[in-house]
Amino acid sequence: MKSKAIRIYEFGGPDVLTWEEVDVPDPGEGEVQIRHTAIGLNFIDTYHRTGLYPVDLPTGLGSEATGIVEAVGPGVTGVAVGDRVVYAGTPANSYSEIRNIAAWLLVPVPDDMPDEQAAAVLLKGLTAWYLLRRSYRVNKGDAILLYAAAGGVGSLTSQWAKHLGATVIGVVSTDEKVELARANGCEHIVMSDDADIPGTVKGLTGGEGVAAVYDSVGRDTFFASLDSLRPHGTMVTFGNSSGPVDPFAPAELAKRGSLYVTRPILFHFVNTREKLLHACDELFDVVHSGAVSISIGQQYALKDAAKAHRDLEARKTTGSTILLP
Repeated sequence: MKSKAIRIYEFGGPDVLTWEEVDVPDPGEGEVQIRHTAIGLNFIDTYHRTGLYPVDLPTGLGSEATGIVEAVGPGVTGVAVGDRVVYAGTPANSYSEIRNIAAWLLVPVPDDMPDEQAAAVLLKGLTAWYLLRRSYRVNKGDAILLYAAAGGVGSLTSQWAKHLGATVIGVVSTDEKVELARANGCEHIVMSDDADIPGTVKGLTGGEGVAAVYDSVGRDTFFASLDSLRPHGTMVTFGNSSGPVDPFAPAELAKRGSLYVTRPILFHFVNTREKLLHACDELFDVVHSGAVSISIGQQYALKDAAKAHRDLEARKTTGSTILLP
């Protein structure tokens, strides 16, 4: 079967993305063939494109999409032709009209959730889940610091954290994003160009610091994040938008109050179908309750994925972004 897809043949900027026709074989053992209806854009896609997270070339891009099952391969059970499904997983190839993927990764889309919302929420929502419920389990009354609070992951995480009873201090880059972050549950706002983020955070927490920092920026903010923690606080570094964190001495944690640091990734928490479905149940429950709403800030045609990448990296996007085949 023929399909159009985004492919890359070298690492680099958005210009390396090519829009071309590809062959899609029949699904193999344990696979299904899915026709995409909406595709999620995530910052990890830029890491694959630049080679920060190395992948074999040539390759597709994208780890999240919603679609309709068009064919099932041998040995597949629990998934049927015509099912409406969403997934977040590898290998990266969701920037495509049609693809084959392991059946165990597919999650039924709730009946009352549009395809666009499902594609916008699964990977980012599961990221919020493992941040708040697994990496540092937020408790009522905790103060937390959240970078990129107006972005796709940030907007979901801030809403969920507020629902759990946390005081959310959000870091944003523009005045426009201040109001968005407040609307999503951030009680306090810190601008990303603040020359003394730890001082500002300590001032907002009575000099104590926060229980946890959720830092998706990486290199540029790592030590400011450590300095914003209370004694025994937890630093959750989960992204590298400014580049990977440089090596550091463990003694840096001791002298700041016996801190904890973790570098989690989603797929270590949902590496079986049972764990995946349990996590999705928690995510969909909090969405259905109304505690977390899904904001789609931008839509692009799939063939215009390069423009979407440029806007994402330039911090021009808010909320979630989807690509439409």
